[in-house]
Amino acid sequence: MAYLPIRLIVGLGNPGAEYERTRHNAGFWFVDALADDWRTSFQLEKNFFGWVAKGRLGTETAWLLKPATFMNRSGQAVGALARYYKIEPAAILVAHDELDLPPGHAKLKRGGGHAGHNGLRDIQSALGTPDFWRLRLGIDHPRQLGLAQGVADYVLHPPRADALTAIEEALMRCRAIMPQIAAGDMPAAMRQLHAQNPPTPQQLAKEKAREERRAARAAAAAAEQAPPPAAEGAEDSADSD
Repeated sequence: MAYLPIRLIVGLGNPGAEYERTRHNAGFWFVDALADDWRTSFQLEKNFFGWVAKGRLGTETAWLLKPATFMNRSGQAVGALARYYKIEPAAILVAHDELDLPPGHAKLKRGGGHAGHNGLRDIQSALGTPDFWRLRLGIDHPRQLGLAQGVADYVLHPPRADALTAIEEALMRCRAIMPQIAAGDMPAAMRQLHAQNPPTPQQLAKEKAREERRAARAAAAAAEQAPPPAAEGAEDSADSD
């Protein structure tokens, strides 16, 4: 299946220094890193309601975008830039924070729902379709951490130091798949990115349970093959002969 070259990469977040290091701004972190890789810089473009940087992705001209609107109006910026440069939804990649993945995990997919993410919801509305690419950057869900904190409050706080380190490592792996994305080889990009995700706590627990079951079966098999113990008193009888 042929895929359109990506021409617009959007990082989602909220503007302002008070939000800069919050979980909800993981998308901003990604496009900031790409701007460094491309040796370009962002300029505020009022017509596009955001900060825009221009560079080359493979052989194509491409744009990076950080909406200057708040998260729930991200579609205003994405729609304006996409319409002006005639960029189809299938040529747009949106990087965003993902509650359903742990820190250190990143997944690439095309289409799907918004799962309550206000930025995705507004972009879907502005484009009139969910058929754009998403780069999902794991930040974990508060309930997975045993927190009573509501989601809206949780995403507007910085991650813990260990989680931030894991997210930064995931961002590096996302940057490493840009050559495949530039070539339009999205399946290869997905394979590489997803294969490098570390195991989740649930996966580790399942693997530990499997190892314990295997050890129990091995112990049971060994017990069945062991010779029966000698009858009590047999040695004394042999000596008396």
